Amino acid sequence: VVSTQSTGYLAVIPDIRNMRAVCNYALCSPPKRLNPQVTVSNRFCSSSVPEVLVERDVEQKSVAILRLNKPKKLNAMSVSLGEAFQKEIQSLKADPTLRAVVITGNGKAFSAGGDLDFLRDRVASRPTKNVEEMLNFYNRFLSLSSLPVPVLTAINGAAVGAGLCLALATDMRVVAKDAKLSLNFVRIGLHPGLASTHFLPLIVGYQNAARLLMTGETITGEEAEKIGLVVKAVDTDQVLPYTLNIARQISTASPVAVRGLTQTLRSRRDANLIESITKEATAQAVSYASPDMEIGLNSIRDRTEPKF
Repeated sequence: VVSTQSTGYLAVIPDIRNMRAVCNYALCSPPKRLNPQVTVSNRFCSSSVPEVLVERDVEQKSVAILRLNKPKKLNAMSVSLGEAFQKEIQSLKADPTLRAVVITGNGKAFSAGGDLDFLRDRVASRPTKNVEEMLNFYNRFLSLSSLPVPVLTAINGAAVGAGLCLALATDMRVVAKDAKLSLNFVRIGLHPGLASTHFLPLIVGYQNAARLLMTGETITGEEAEKIGLVVKAVDTDQVLPYTLNIARQISTASPVAVRGLTQTLRSRRDANLIESITKEATAQAVSYASPDMEIGLNSIRDRTEPKF
């Protein structure tokens, strides 16, 4: 039994044999400039450029903005990003003045999914170790659910694989109309993870979830709005302002009532979540051992369409 460190979940790791590991996708762009009037936290990053930035909304200091800050890698999700993310979440959680959190990405993408170096490491790791590693990976990012206030996502650009999974784990989502969204796991030979099989059916219904997960197709922000995946699809330059407007409205409501309501809504949403992520981690370990994974990895390397 492995006790994860962020959400407090307990996950049973089965004795899985003859397994390996694999991948997600990514692209590239320059970072946005931060508002000079906000305070930015970077104390948890060892590199000169912090992987996660936290700032306070200028109009409502009780609203925090958390930015994924690896724009040159399209905010690809790695262990180091997850650790920085988790630590900032824990810091925000301890703030009694906090009333809402908005998560977004710096650069042109929200997040292009799992970091390829991390996924290649999984290929070389032991099967049972991979299950444990994936559960830890999930829980670093799912730590956002430990925040006692509403968490919103401003999907400013592409959200692929684990990147879109992260957005699914929040309470509300706003997206750019032309943003490309995809849970492309099966297109690279991998079972979906990071609680996507748990949250997506709750958000868009079983049939829409099955379609998106089983085909791995890419949809636009406008289509995401039509199927209820997001609250609203807006022009790219309006994604953060629109999301902040919702967060500001929340921040002016009774904080006691909102905190209580947040937990009430999540209690139903999170039922059986531990079971779901354990099944996902186990299934991903099975995928990692499959020849399909090699095909998927090679297709990413060669920038070709995989032929399974």
